[in-house]
Amino acid sequence: MNARPLPPPPATRKPASPAPSNAGPGSTIVAIDQFVVTTGMQYGAERVLLYGPGGVGKSTLASLLPGKTLFLDLERSTRKLSVQRIDTLRSFAELRAVLQSPIVDGYDTIVIDSATKAEELATEWVVESVPHEKGGRVQSIEGYGWGKGWGHVYDAFLQLISDCDRLVEKGKNVVLVCHDCISDVPNPIGEDFIRYEPRLQGGKGGKNSIRARAFEWADHVLFVGYDVIAKDGKGKGGGTRTIWTSERPDHKAKSRNVKVDVPFEGETDGAIWDLVFSKTTEVIQ
Repeated sequence: MNARPLPPPPATRKPASPAPSNAGPGSTIVAIDQFVVTTGMQYGAERVLLYGPGGVGKSTLASLLPGKTLFLDLERSTRKLSVQRIDTLRSFAELRAVLQSPIVDGYDTIVIDSATKAEELATEWVVESVPHEKGGRVQSIEGYGWGKGWGHVYDAFLQLISDCDRLVEKGKNVVLVCHDCISDVPNPIGEDFIRYEPRLQGGKGGKNSIRARAFEWADHVLFVGYDVIAKDGKGKGGGTRTIWTSERPDHKAKSRNVKVDVPFEGETDGAIWDLVFSKTTEVIQ
């Protein structure tokens, strides 16, 4: 595939106007002329969350991304793929340092493989770096007290999301590869059910839920799964795979512009990216 040109830089802001002379102490002055009203369709970098079961081909699919791609390979998932990678990151601090460094400047897309592992590193960082509210270090994430540790992990992961957003603002696509899990879904209008979701921390009711925050953050949440038909309590399938772009009762997914599910037919099949990175404001059905 041909590399896509990067989107144009955002419009520069006008210089702020001086504060009025009658501003009282403690007043917050925001110069109105620093804001710019725009209209029409906009094209830019994409935020993608790609998830599915182990071995389904998530890293392979990510390796087919257009343009120049850098993998931050936290699980050494790309060893058999011909990609550019950094696979020596062993801590949350190192991961964030790379995202903030000039190393990423020459790439169109940054892939974190996987976000599930990144969350584990964030948990380790919290235990090592965040003291208990009464002082001193804890031995595990539960040591902070009921639910408090996972709140710290959520706050730490938000910093990673902010790093990714800064890359998007620079015109770089960000792809989070994630493992899957089976999650209970409370249903206020009927019986509860289960479905596939990204394997990230999911707080009850959405509180401190990295999973919910990542879903909200992404422009595209793509579920890669095997095609299975259940009959008489038994699953049957021929090993074919589909990339799901819309939410269904059995999985969570979404896309801002692609509303058709796409077969994943082989190790060189990057058709989904042609759709995701086409005219991003045009709904493809």
